[in-house]
Amino acid sequence: MSLAVLRSRALAGMEAPAVSVEVHLANGLPGLTIVGLPDAEVREAKDRVRAALQNVGFEMPARRITVNLAPADLPKESGRFDLPIALGILAASGQIPAKELERYEFAGELSLSGQLRPVRGALAMTFAIGRSGADGTGNKQRAFILPRANADEAALVTDAAIYPADTLLQVCAHFAAVDDGARLDRYRNECLGQPVRYPDFSDVKGQQHAKRALEIAAAGNHSLLLMGPPGAGKSMLAARFPGLLPPMTDEEALEAAAVQSLNGSFSVERWRVRPFRSPHHTSSGVALVGGGGVPRPGEVSLAHCGVLFLDELPEFDRKVLEVLRQPLESGRITISRAAQQADFPARFQLIAAMNPCPCGWQGHPSGKCHCTNESALRYRDRISGPLLDRIDMQIEVNAMSPDAMSARADGESSAGIAARVALAHAAQLERQGKPNQRLNTHEIERHCALDPLGERTLRSAMSLMNWSARAYHRVLKVARTIADLAGAPAIGGAHMAEAVQYRRGLNER
Repeated sequence: MSLAVLRSRALAGMEAPAVSVEVHLANGLPGLTIVGLPDAEVREAKDRVRAALQNVGFEMPARRITVNLAPADLPKESGRFDLPIALGILAASGQIPAKELERYEFAGELSLSGQLRPVRGALAMTFAIGRSGADGTGNKQRAFILPRANADEAALVTDAAIYPADTLLQVCAHFAAVDDGARLDRYRNECLGQPVRYPDFSDVKGQQHAKRALEIAAAGNHSLLLMGPPGAGKSMLAARFPGLLPPMTDEEALEAAAVQSLNGSFSVERWRVRPFRSPHHTSSGVALVGGGGVPRPGEVSLAHCGVLFLDELPEFDRKVLEVLRQPLESGRITISRAAQQADFPARFQLIAAMNPCPCGWQGHPSGKCHCTNESALRYRDRISGPLLDRIDMQIEVNAMSPDAMSARADGESSAGIAARVALAHAAQLERQGKPNQRLNTHEIERHCALDPLGERTLRSAMSLMNWSARAYHRVLKVARTIADLAGAPAIGGAHMAEAVQYRRGLNER
């Protein structure tokens, strides 16, 4: 047999389209050619495969070898095609049996010694394999052979047939074995179900106003901006925020893990742990939203179903911050290139922190600040109006007094706050099937009913603050969340008054 065909997967955003790895041996000058729109990493596979085959004891055929990665118009990247290429050469040259290869898909990068190294996107590839077997065409789902380091994430897909291996030799023995003792064992992940732990709010002294705002933000999925002097506790509060959020559903956990798998950053220890991403203020726009010649997810997607924390918000380049406007509204990011387009989820909660002025000490009891009001306003104006308009809640975090700092931490634990958040979140799902922050205009009119006092309070605030239509709707959604935490069927005057306090503009403080 001089032709072998194996199955693998490419990556295109969150999708993993099928790839046929066709290996043909012909007479002619010895050589290995890879066609089918491969990038540099894939083209270099010929050297890795040749060395790996020789070092594990197989013969590299002294023939003209052509490897075609079909379809030809789909870009192929990374070293995941090393394993199917090596097996294809062995099957085409008769060194391993080819009869069972059709029942499997393969992915894995080879070292020169024949060891299998992990690849990106194992979870996305396993998802795609599962869908291909459940498409109604009658095709049986193929099993998946991949590096052992990727087995944990691939096994998150229910009922996936995962067969991990450490070396090329183990994979070859699986197909050449005459008894079950040499075959690969199907992998089942026994490490899931560990308790999820986050930093606790009981460590935070004082700051009751900020804690209340974070509770509301968690209950309704609202974005929040914290402004205060250095050392007031902004970063400490933000780091504990994920512990207030409701437990991740199966769908959310799989979506978040799949995005992290595309970036090679997923670990089973982070299963069902809300992502918390905190990029440095020198990050570029591409780092935040994703991109590259072969598009990869950025920070907004890696924070999917979790928290994106932007510390020192005005220190970010203004053009970088502007790229957040679209994903904050839509919950998705689409990256377009001449050759392809990739769509990534980006449903995150934005928590941002900033100082009130260039030196940071404005309003601090120490009197250290010597900034003028004009310089403080210019500093705050680094954040554009359209972006601020999309942040639901904006509060001050005041410096702590010496007495408060020296007192023992006696605040409420995260578990106590999270219990109230969970009740409010459950009420929202029962009423409208989604968190309050994601209500559209028609749903706001239906679900955000105000009593007479609440309506008067809202009208008075609108006339004083000249809100945009977006700000008006966001205040209503925050007020609805406050009412949910109180168990109230309608938004009352007290709920609306509290929501208005969280919407005061930075320059009005």
